[in-house]
Amino acid sequence: MYTKSEVLDFIQEEDVKFIRLAFFDLKGKQKNISIMPSELERAFEHGIPFDASAIEGFEGPEKSELYLLPDPSTLAIIPWRPATGKVVRMFCDILNPDKTPYERDSRSILKAACRRLKEECSIEMMIGTEVEFYLFKLDEKGEPTQTPFDNAGYMDIAPEDHGENIRREICFTLEQMGITPEASHHEEGPGQNEIDFHYSDALSAADNVATFKWIVNTKAASNGLYADFSPKPIADQPGNGMHINISYLTTNGTQDNALNPYILGGILKHIEEITYYLNPTQRSYARLGSSKAPKYISWGNGNRSTLIRLPSDKPTQRLELRSPDPLCNPYITLTLIIHAAIDGIKNKIEPPAATEENLFDEKNAKTLELKTIPGSLSEARKIAEQSSFVKSVLGGII
Repeated sequence: MYTKSEVLDFIQEEDVKFIRLAFFDLKGKQKNISIMPSELERAFEHGIPFDASAIEGFEGPEKSELYLLPDPSTLAIIPWRPATGKVVRMFCDILNPDKTPYERDSRSILKAACRRLKEECSIEMMIGTEVEFYLFKLDEKGEPTQTPFDNAGYMDIAPEDHGENIRREICFTLEQMGITPEASHHEEGPGQNEIDFHYSDALSAADNVATFKWIVNTKAASNGLYADFSPKPIADQPGNGMHINISYLTTNGTQDNALNPYILGGILKHIEEITYYLNPTQRSYARLGSSKAPKYISWGNGNRSTLIRLPSDKPTQRLELRSPDPLCNPYITLTLIIHAAIDGIKNKIEPPAATEENLFDEKNAKTLELKTIPGSLSEARKIAEQSSFVKSVLGGII
């Protein structure tokens, strides 16, 4: 964790020539502007202006000037850039001209959610993600094809698994940027891979997902491949999920497991309203309900067919939300999860009974008469637009 003065010293001592200031649009797509070291003090003091009207979902031309304020704690060297004349990256907060936080800056929105959780519930949410992606070959013009990089299956090894070396490259690069991956392996689909992350605070977890996707895209391209994070790249194969593992620490660094049922209850209560943000494309709904992706609003101990799984080895310490996919904005997604957890804790919302049945068996599932999450993007959007909970968290952002 760097301070402003430490970053300024680092830039000078490490021969840094370019500084990338990164931020995100409402869909979670990373943007950046590069500045020279001579501009860094001004960036820390006043922010660097940019045209907000050119960013989808931000402002019109009549109110278009916003400012990027670098977060020094996020400094990282970009390891695939030159060793001489280094390039570094910092994530930024977006400010209005009067230096107040911009209301559509999803990173600032998540920061505010974390503060509220700490102030009102005296806890900090800890997040670990499991992100899946496909690797496809490129054609002779360098355009993506629908031909998977390999035909391996779940946790297969080389030579069937062709992604072994690329996953290793990705993990090494993550470590060089200060992020520790927990595990990596081939997934069920042909050319499909998964990399999992250790727990961290919610803001760092979202930053890590954003950095990870950037690294995967970069390493795939450098190996003559295309990385696809979309929720259903191949119609008859498993989709890409982004499972979110959730636990928490109290402000004194311990875990009071008595709150877990309320966190579970709050998320289940609001899952219909927030699905539009967790699953933000039409293809998201082709994934849900097929190939081990959940669709029923449910939870179970060790049950991977439910929406939320409590791992059988740590049923009172952690829960795994299995519906989100990698195209979600991780900052908005975690913001909504945190606010749902706050509602659960403050109002002592108890979850329904656990589901023990296999919900991937439709005959079983229909006998239980469980509610389902929205079945299409338009349905999910309509529910979100009508939700007082979503409006209270995100205001007019849809």
